Amino acid sequence: MSPSTAESILALHPDDNIAIVTSALREGDPVGSTGAHALDDVPFGHKIATRAIATGEPIRKFGQVIGFATEPIQPGQWVHTQNVTPGELSLDYAFASEIPADPEPLADRTFMGIRRPDGRVATRNYIGIISTVNCSATSSKYVAANFDQSILDAYPNIDGVIALTHKGGCAFDYGGEEHVRLARTLAGFAKHPNIAAYIVLGLGCETAQASFLTETHDLVQLRMPGEEFSAEPQPLVMNIQDVGGVRKTVDRATGVIREMLPEVNAIERVPVPVSEIMLGCECGGSDGNSGITANPAVGIASDILVAHGATSIIAETPEICGGEHLLTRRAVSREVGQKLIDLIDWWKEYAAKFGGTIDNNPSVGNKQGGLTTIYEKSLGAIAKGGSTALNGVYDFAAPIDRKGFVIMDSPGFDAISVTGMVASGANVVVFTTGRGSCFGCKPVPTIKISSNTPMYEHMIDDMDLNAGKILDGASVEEVGHEIFEKIVAVASGEKTKSEAQGIGDEEFAPW
Repeated sequence: MSPSTAESILALHPDDNIAIVTSALREGDPVGSTGAHALDDVPFGHKIATRAIATGEPIRKFGQVIGFATEPIQPGQWVHTQNVTPGELSLDYAFASEIPADPEPLADRTFMGIRRPDGRVATRNYIGIISTVNCSATSSKYVAANFDQSILDAYPNIDGVIALTHKGGCAFDYGGEEHVRLARTLAGFAKHPNIAAYIVLGLGCETAQASFLTETHDLVQLRMPGEEFSAEPQPLVMNIQDVGGVRKTVDRATGVIREMLPEVNAIERVPVPVSEIMLGCECGGSDGNSGITANPAVGIASDILVAHGATSIIAETPEICGGEHLLTRRAVSREVGQKLIDLIDWWKEYAAKFGGTIDNNPSVGNKQGGLTTIYEKSLGAIAKGGSTALNGVYDFAAPIDRKGFVIMDSPGFDAISVTGMVASGANVVVFTTGRGSCFGCKPVPTIKISSNTPMYEHMIDDMDLNAGKILDGASVEEVGHEIFEKIVAVASGEKTKSEAQGIGDEEFAPW
């Protein structure tokens, strides 16, 4: 994308019949150098027609179809939900037809990470309480509350004790799809390198038995409190019914974690290759600028990480719909590309079962920010994946075992999507937003990137970086390198804005 600017509009591609309004237009204002004048008031970040568009004609942004005109649209007219419908796209997937060459390898960078005894690399150092079911959630929170900052001040290398609680864990088929997915997610957090030690805390009679979790995912503690490495290490499991009630369970779990503190604190950061970073890329509260500034800048950072041998993940499969043909071309094989299409088809079928369609997205806030159709949102969202080959497509929370750019299946909901990427192994998250999402996800740091300067300045306590400067003349590449440097710094221990505010205890959301 090589955008050209002319006063208050941004033209993205020569095939486009719209431009992006970079400074709100009032009726009668000139539309850049097009010779047209605004026929409506057009908000910042929204689209304005730069040529006449007939009824039924495609609306093009990024050179791609984002919808179809429902009525004649004149140059200078506001282009949005009042005169655009998503319609049906006819896409050529051209599987594996345009596989990018591997980027020139980079190996010159390290970050200060935590090397676990088994070789895994962490960016943070937490103790986790893994709640198997909603019935043990309160007890788990009581345990975590016993380790507030006044306690942890004596253990400066510990980032926190977190209760990973949720609203499920029962009333589904034992061993069924929902049970297996929950167990995979819980196990992904228990095994995450940022979790130095954990307790599995259950009620005792739930469907999501702790024994199922530990046995199906080989959960073990590498080191028990006060012990050296064991030839047969065992997970720490407590069930409230077995222990004798909430109070006894909380007291016992608190005592066990208290014994863990000195050992978990006894770590040091050491230089490790950037290839050990697994980046989860998320966009939420998006606006019309997200696909122009923040998301493509994250794509540059993603490409740099891939060149260093690292991994970059995007998710939210319904928000790939409309842009999937650009990804299937980059897939390393037809099988990888077909798995993505199979997932999108599943989501279309799933929505239809409930009388809906996959284009019920964008959200109210997205539309207020200038996004009109799911296709437009998707084309901007996939920009986070950069330009390298698509190396794999994974189920929700499945362990990611390949380097490079990959996709993980998830709904289009920030908390669930990030939970899945963390369970899959992400140890840093970048989160782009145009409306102002305030997000964190313990035990992994989240870097929040604003797509526009007004929101960045308005929510300065929540935003880590401002990609809105691209609208003021900075290059996407320049901001992408800035994001890469921030990723390295945060992976090395620098606190993000969400961490500084303690955000991240409520965002654990298994699908």
